[in-house]
Amino acid sequence: MRLFDIIAILICLSAVLSWVNHRFLKLPTVIGLMLTALLMSLAIQLPLPFLDGLEEHAATILSQIDFDKTLLHGMLSFLLFAGALHVNLNDLAQQKWVIGILATLGVVGATFLIGGGAYWLFNWFDLNVPLIYCLLFGALISPTDPIAVLGILKSAGAPKTLETKITGESLFNDGVAVVVFLVIADIAVDGGEVSVAMISTLFLKEVVGGLVFGLISGGLAYQMLKRVDNYQVEVLITLALVMGGYAIAEHLHLSAPITIVVAGLLIGNHGRQSAMSEHTIEHLDTFWELVDEVLNAVLFVLMGLEILVISLRGDYLLAGLLAIPLILIVRLFSVGVPIILMRRFRSFSPGVVTILTWAGLRGGISVALALSLPSGETRDLLVTVTYVVVVFSIVVQGLSLGPLVRRLTGEEQKV
Repeated sequence: MRLFDIIAILICLSAVLSWVNHRFLKLPTVIGLMLTALLMSLAIQLPLPFLDGLEEHAATILSQIDFDKTLLHGMLSFLLFAGALHVNLNDLAQQKWVIGILATLGVVGATFLIGGGAYWLFNWFDLNVPLIYCLLFGALISPTDPIAVLGILKSAGAPKTLETKITGESLFNDGVAVVVFLVIADIAVDGGEVSVAMISTLFLKEVVGGLVFGLISGGLAYQMLKRVDNYQVEVLITLALVMGGYAIAEHLHLSAPITIVVAGLLIGNHGRQSAMSEHTIEHLDTFWELVDEVLNAVLFVLMGLEILVISLRGDYLLAGLLAIPLILIVRLFSVGVPIILMRRFRSFSPGVVTILTWAGLRGGISVALALSLPSGETRDLLVTVTYVVVVFSIVVQGLSLGPLVRRLTGEEQKV
């Protein structure tokens, strides 16, 4: 099937399911789309005469879509830029220590705690998964997903300071998670030797290099925007920044997500203040909001459809269900310990640990990383467990996040 045909099917499905959700279900967009796509995928697997062959045909189409490459090397750049474009840099700076600790030490600690727990859990089911692959699972499931988090927070009604913490952590923890994932994958897949020096060098190159290249590429785009006043040209410059910056960062083996986040923050703050007219800002915001909505719709429909190509073995599904409380407990620990220590230097209102724990949504990035593993039974298990965790995270945590935030913070309370 041609690429155009696949894109046409996805866009048509996204449009229809968006209409159904908006007209009848009235759920937050990302949740409604994934849930309706998931239910549709389950429905076409029913043994009904008029559905004969439909499951196989749908699975064939999905097998032609490389989900991890589609997300990690395509859609992610646009979604991260659109999210970072509307984050206030001053708000982010005020929460820098909380965000920095959660996005680094929190991710690394969670990787090893989840990996150890998963090793015990899988062995309990007689699923002989090597410890190194359990740690790999810990690395891919530890970071919160900026795409899922940003989509849910739009309707959660969180106080601004709390929203900044959650958004900032989710935007920046990918860089650390990718470094940890690459190091562990090198051991698991290639049997590579790892040293503290190698990990430190890789971290500096990926994360610090991504930060620096984001400032350089964003600064170049900023200077170009400052010298023209034509919104068509300026929108095109931001597109070039997103696509070119992400591609070059990947070729240089820098953290492309961090590059785009930094560039988006620069354009969304300094660019708005002194490089664009009000007319341009209005058009630029409209364009990137539309890109964000369309790509989010396609992504979450794709995630709902992925159930057609994952293994639905009973023990895999049960392991996934039991992994949910493990991951939530580790999230509580990795959030709670830093905040308890930081209470000596700054104040936090009651409920912040609970909210940050429950707002640690997992999403498409975790699924994409799991799907990037080499084929085999271990991969099938990790993909299924990851998918179960992600579905619970987005549907259950996502739907209850808004009520939880309102109950614990109230309208006047600040976190």
